[in-house]
Amino acid sequence: MSWESERNLKIAFVGTGAQGASIGADFALAGLDVTFIEQWPEHVDAMNEHGISVNMPMRSINANVRAKHLCQVAELRERFDVIFLVVKAYDTRWTCQLVEPVLASDGLVVGVQNGMTQRAIASVVGAERTVGAVFDMASNMFTPGVTNRQNDRDTSWFALGALDPANRERVERVAELLRLSGRVEVTDDIGSAKWMKLIVNAAQLVPSAILNLPFAEAVRVPGMAKVMRAAGYEAMRAAQADGASIVPILGMPPTTTNDPDRYVDEIFDEVLKTFMMPDTLTTVLQDWHKGRRGEVLDINGHVVETLERAGQGAPVNRRIVEIARSIEQGSLRAQVTNSSLFAT
Repeated sequence: MSWESERNLKIAFVGTGAQGASIGADFALAGLDVTFIEQWPEHVDAMNEHGISVNMPMRSINANVRAKHLCQVAELRERFDVIFLVVKAYDTRWTCQLVEPVLASDGLVVGVQNGMTQRAIASVVGAERTVGAVFDMASNMFTPGVTNRQNDRDTSWFALGALDPANRERVERVAELLRLSGRVEVTDDIGSAKWMKLIVNAAQLVPSAILNLPFAEAVRVPGMAKVMRAAGYEAMRAAQADGASIVPILGMPPTTTNDPDRYVDEIFDEVLKTFMMPDTLTTVLQDWHKGRRGEVLDINGHVVETLERAGQGAPVNRRIVEIARSIEQGSLRAQVTNSSLFAT
């Protein structure tokens, strides 16, 4: 293996749903050595037969790719230099255990995920092989072999950070790869950046899903903007209780406010303005439409747990978790009238 050139790297995307396939297609079209590893059998078959198609607002692309099912990982004899992990936060640990045998001894796992997954990755492959990532890119997938990406490169954003400072130079190499898909920053404080993104997710992903609406519509339902922002304010308090600093994300300039709640408002508004189209369904709502559970406990649940450890309460996020869990358990439907369940 050689890190002298990005083109010498053997790359795998583990989890090639809407997000992973969108990024991986850019890599494949650039001629990089990339393997897709995926758990949806029909999707694997479709990609091997017809390639991966990515529909964007102003253009569409198709890339021929090599796709493997999770059950084929044990058959792989090559070792990967970079594995992009693009699975649900709750699938992080076992997925890392699955792919660790095919990770090069000096390879890196890059967790392009929601939640504080860098900790779970490091617990399996070691901090020296872990890179945390934050991203904002809207996409969806309902048909095998086809992903609909609502942000092209100019409005897709990533931040990367090594858990081991000795990897800073190699993280810069990984950033060059990701620039095939969007704007990329490298940070020395990925933990704080992950928290800042979790704050946004706590305010937006699950609350809008509870109403069964795109985020842009949910925020206009009477009372919901107040609920969403309150969830973000609690998440900011959780971040600070966990030792995180207020850092800029999403390509925004350094904050000029010392008011944590005001900063929550700024990043909330930036996501709504730049990264969400009117019909964008959050990843949680997409999961529910597919009959899957969402990352409720990894986002709003994490806020509740963190503040409880600090001896504080998180009533808004706790209510969000309660309602979302009722929906996942089948005792409640996701619907607009659920907005009344937040009334105090």
